[in-house]
Amino acid sequence: MALNPIIHRELISVLRQPRTLAAFCLLSFVFALIIAIRWPTEPIVALSGSRSMEVYRLFIVGLLGSVQILLPVFPATSLVRERNSGTLALLLNSPLGRWRIYTGKLAATFGLAMLMLFVSFPAAAACYALGGIPLITGVCGCYVVLMLAALELSALSLLISSASTTVDGAIRWAYGLILGLGLVTLAPHAMFVGSGGWIESSTDWLRCLSPLAAISSLLGSGDFASHGVSSTTNVARRFVILSSGITIMSSLWTIQRLQFAMFDRVRSAGFVANDQTQKVRILRRLMFIVDPTRRSRAMGWWLNPVMIKEFRCRKFGRLHWLLRLVSFCGVLALALAILTTTRTIAWDVATIGAILVVLQVALLVLITPSLAAGLICSERESGGWVLLQMTPMSVFRILWGKLLSVALTIVLVLCATLPGYMVIVFIEPGQRAQIERVVYCLVLTAVFATLSTAAIGTLFRRTATAIATAYSFLIAVCSIPLLVWLGRNAPFGHSAVEAVLTINPIAATLSVIRYPGFREYDLIPMHWWVMGTLSIASLCVLIFQTVRLSRPQ
Repeated sequence: MALNPIIHRELISVLRQPRTLAAFCLLSFVFALIIAIRWPTEPIVALSGSRSMEVYRLFIVGLLGSVQILLPVFPATSLVRERNSGTLALLLNSPLGRWRIYTGKLAATFGLAMLMLFVSFPAAAACYALGGIPLITGVCGCYVVLMLAALELSALSLLISSASTTVDGAIRWAYGLILGLGLVTLAPHAMFVGSGGWIESSTDWLRCLSPLAAISSLLGSGDFASHGVSSTTNVARRFVILSSGITIMSSLWTIQRLQFAMFDRVRSAGFVANDQTQKVRILRRLMFIVDPTRRSRAMGWWLNPVMIKEFRCRKFGRLHWLLRLVSFCGVLALALAILTTTRTIAWDVATIGAILVVLQVALLVLITPSLAAGLICSERESGGWVLLQMTPMSVFRILWGKLLSVALTIVLVLCATLPGYMVIVFIEPGQRAQIERVVYCLVLTAVFATLSTAAIGTLFRRTATAIATAYSFLIAVCSIPLLVWLGRNAPFGHSAVEAVLTINPIAATLSVIRYPGFREYDLIPMHWWVMGTLSIASLCVLIFQTVRLSRPQ
């Protein structure tokens, strides 16, 4: 570390934080607890090693999820925080050079990931001691995939950080990238497996971008989302090739961006459509549904001014951006509806519904924290909270306006993604009651995600920390119960798995549509009671914190 001072500064500053030590201790405790629960109490070892492989599979998938949740915050905020504070220009003026600056930041982030993997070594050794786990493919191969996934994620997050202008925006894109590489790349293969032709070949390569597919292949659990169709694809080898290529290209791109030109942002002065001639205004009125250059009208007396402020000050709050977002979701839903119509001939409705549910919950997890987590803390960080307190509006009206700005956006997104379910009802009318329950679950998920992330945002002063915590919380709620489900019957029993799955929106909706693996769990209506209770608790925390912050300091 003496050769590159960037490594010393980046890595040591992170390791000195108490939350880093707490995260390492928690990971070590959880991994040790998983192994201790399954450790045999009698001196008898199963020759097949099936139980030990099930526990090891749960351990590796949990380790991958931990790396993907905790790691991207540090590289995604590294370069953009330096640029906003003015220290990146000083680094570029130093004799270090672009290559040493980038390699120092990448090595510091990768060193943090390696420390997370080192913490898991005792648990992995204990799993190997149980027997039935191959050393080369089971242990060494999985850890190579984890290291390559961490290196790829670090390189892509640094690229995002170099192109972002705000810290919270970089965190949004980083977590969106995680969802894209981890889940979205698996969806096309799940839809077109067994269809043949270039489409199946392309989706087969696309799913190899996911580290989850590579780990599943190494552990002998079959090709992920193959629906029983046999395949001879070496997913792990393809992942190594694709991951290495993406890491190299991202690194070269980021190094090329590390120059003084990145500080120069040319902005067009633009024009206001209202100041143009009448012919120009008429032509633009015909060409645009919503003209982005047209001056907004004065808001009505019946509207909440805080809601209007949030819509007009937020990029995705402007009407033309909302229409673009809704249009994208609508096109995606129509594409899924077409696939629903064509693929139902080969599959059952439950399989198509499962794909729709996973993609829709992933969309909620991606959008909601970026909208709700910064409602209060962004005002505190920018100093706008004091100005809002000086207005004649009450604190409850301020809070109501902010929640409305998020709720209306989420409602538009949900409504734009419903055509796929309508097609399922049209194909099989007997599924109407189940689809209605699925919609209820999705609405409760949206309410819970909005209120919980907004409540989390009131606990922090910095927007970046609030958004990162909100993303980690929602991803943990959606992924940790599924890890327990993976460990069903080894080491968790049926009642324990059912109790944990009641908080998971994906498991609840999959149990409603009777998807294999979830149909034996009775999660409704207990899931609705749990989500409703947690939403009310989050609302109480949100109101309490907002009232507390509104008092004179």
